[in-house]
Amino acid sequence: MTAIIVSPLARIAEMAVRHGAREMISLMAKEQAFHRPAVIRAERHLLLNMNDISFAGTGDLVAPQEAHVREIIDFARNWDRASPLLIHCWMGVSRSPAAALIAALAVEPQQDDLALVRRLRAASPCATPNSRLVQIGDDLLGRGGLLVGAVKAIGRGADADGNAPFMLPLSLEDAQG
Repeated sequence: MTAIIVSPLARIAEMAVRHGAREMISLMAKEQAFHRPAVIRAERHLLLNMNDISFAGTGDLVAPQEAHVREIIDFARNWDRASPLLIHCWMGVSRSPAAALIAALAVEPQQDDLALVRRLRAASPCATPNSRLVQIGDDLLGRGGLLVGAVKAIGRGADADGNAPFMLPLSLEDAQG
C-alpha cells in the first residue's frame, strides 16, 4: 500500500522506523528545534517553517504561504513512493493533515477530493486540516474549490492530545488493497 504517514513531532522516529519511511516533510514553527530521524536522509527532508495559523499579519507568527505549498507539491511529486512519505507538525492535527491532502492530490490528481478527505477522517477522527494550507493547495492544484468544500464537509475533528499518528492511503485502491 502506498501511504502518507501523518505524525506528531514526538513520534516521528518511531513512525519512520515502523513504516520504513525514507522521506519526510516537517511543518514546524521556526523556533521549534528537533532532530531528523537517522533513517531520513537530509536531502529527502523538507523543512517548512510556519505556525499553525489560518491568517497572515499576526506579529512574529508565520502563516502558511503559497511558497510553502509549492514546496510541498514539488516534494511530493518527487517522492518515489517506494516507501511511505512521513509528514509531521507539532501535534499531527492541523498542518500535517492539510499537507498530506495536498501531497496526495499532487501525486494522484485524478482522485475525488471528498473521497480523499473521508479517508482522512476515517484514519483520524482528530484531524482538522489547516484551512489556509487547504485553500492555497486547492488554488495551486486547480481543484476549483473541491478540496476546500470537502474539508468543510467533514468539519472540525475531535479534540486531540497530540499523540495520534495515522496512515492516509494515497488512493482509494490503496485503501481497499
